[in-house]
Amino acid sequence: MPSLKSLEDLKRIREEALKKQQLRENSGKKEIIVGMGTVGIAAGARETLKTILEVIESESLDDVIVRQTGNIGLDSFEPIVQVVLPGEEKITYGNVTSDMVRQIVKEHVISGNIVKEYQIEK
Repeated sequence: MPSLKSLEDLKRIREEALKKQQLRENSGKKEIIVGMGTVGIAAGARETLKTILEVIESESLDDVIVRQTGNIGLDSFEPIVQVVLPGEEKITYGNVTSDMVRQIVKEHVISGNIVKEYQIEK
């Protein structure tokens, strides 16, 4: 174990341990990220997030983590939802409505098939 010479050393070690713990907890789980910046909220991101949580509950999906983030940087596509499946690239969907959420969760999150018609291309 490294020697502690200051409070900063202790904080650094604590941060490293927390990152490792979070990686263990999140590894192997599917992740849905919702852009909740001011533009996203104005465009309806709260309703989108609410629908995501409802669909996850109704489908009894216990292997999915839902996170909120600030502005993703693609304001004209808000509300934005990103899906990250283990070992795969992050897929970004734009102008996501409640109806689209249901399709994205069932086809992409559950079945692993990207919904190309809603995807924002890089």
